[in-house]
Amino acid sequence: MNFELDLVTDIPKLVQHNLDTGRVYTAEDGSIPDGGYSSVTTVLGADKSQQEGLRKWRERVGEEEAKNVSHKAAFLGTAVHNLMEDYILGQEPKTKYFPNVHDRASGLKEFADRHIGKVRMVEGQMFSHHLRVAGTVDLIAEYDGKLAVIDWKTSKYRKKREHINNYFKQEAAYAVMFEERTGIPVDTLVTAVAYPEGVQTFVEKRDDWIEDFLYLRDQYELELQSMS
Repeated sequence: MNFELDLVTDIPKLVQHNLDTGRVYTAEDGSIPDGGYSSVTTVLGADKSQQEGLRKWRERVGEEEAKNVSHKAAFLGTAVHNLMEDYILGQEPKTKYFPNVHDRASGLKEFADRHIGKVRMVEGQMFSHHLRVAGTVDLIAEYDGKLAVIDWKTSKYRKKREHINNYFKQEAAYAVMFEERTGIPVDTLVTAVAYPEGVQTFVEKRDDWIEDFLYLRDQYELELQSMS
């Protein structure tokens, strides 16, 4: 399918720095203050409630198995993201992948064909002075006629909504970044989760989750201050 591309292109290019404290972004034009802004995923990764759950899982399955599972999940997620970026932009895949990767992406492609209209940003880098964070959004496009932040996820199983609240916080941050950079509001958040039997869709509202993200951002900054 050929999507209507009306891409935002006038946002400063960001530079990624991987520090001991996590990923940080600066801007090539100097528009981000000295020291840079932490990535959205770094802030969310410091969520202590999530860390405790991961710790218990690692203890249960063993460190070696945990590393193996995490590596496979990260590879699959990255591969599917790459395929979806090429698909939305109407390009041939840049990389060859095994059939299982294409199988997982096929459900998301069908989802995109049914729901996505005009596309404003694909794998777009953004930042926010208000939130003091930066990051890369999967997709900002019309979802059933409404502009939305759309996030591609992969999973071995169906997800329970109460277990993926951080997805919604992440997407809410991207929505605020996009409005701050462009002046265009985005109120809708869409999470599309590809699992072996199909695609789950979760639709949320930005304002229901942005305060929760700000709370985690504040906690993360306090932790950084205590370490300095």
